Amino acid sequence: MEISEMRAIMEAVIYVAKDPVKTEHFREVFPEESPENIKQALAEMVEEFNGREGGMWIREIAGGWRMTTRPEHHEYIQSYLKSQPGSKLSLAALETLAIIAYKQPITQAEIQAIRGKKSNSSALQTLLEKKLVSIQGRKQVVGRPILYGTSKEFLIHFGLNSLADLLTLDEFKQLAEEQS
Repeated sequence: MEISEMRAIMEAVIYVAKDPVKTEHFREVFPEESPENIKQALAEMVEEFNGREGGMWIREIAGGWRMTTRPEHHEYIQSYLKSQPGSKLSLAALETLAIIAYKQPITQAEIQAIRGKKSNSSALQTLLEKKLVSIQGRKQVVGRPILYGTSKEFLIHFGLNSLADLLTLDEFKQLAEEQS
């Protein structure tokens, strides 16, 4: 198959895929092609797609490839989304999500201790329902409390390839200083 045809098919697959498409998935789409041809076609497709001046680009997120909006259009996208009805996370849910993202795996009691308030379980329940958080197992202590951690959906939702892409505390401080 021609590389140009493979690039077009890859772009279409990434567009329709619910989850980020891993390079290995393209081996299933193109079983007759060598891994080198697949990697070459993927690299060329990403470079060509991202080289144009459109509103979308293809980037690696959560270990796979996904079509996303360009960051320079963030303000306009955010403005549009604010005008649309939808469910937003409460401040308690956002605080809980941040704690889980940085301290995982973590129990509900540990989350409450960090937040410094007696929080109800509704924030955690909301995060579970939205699949931003998942149950990671049980802590090996008395009572065996449930351990929570972020999910693949968390990475996808926030456009992260891995948890290593989260900002550090120093980066947060620098952003705060720049904002003031």
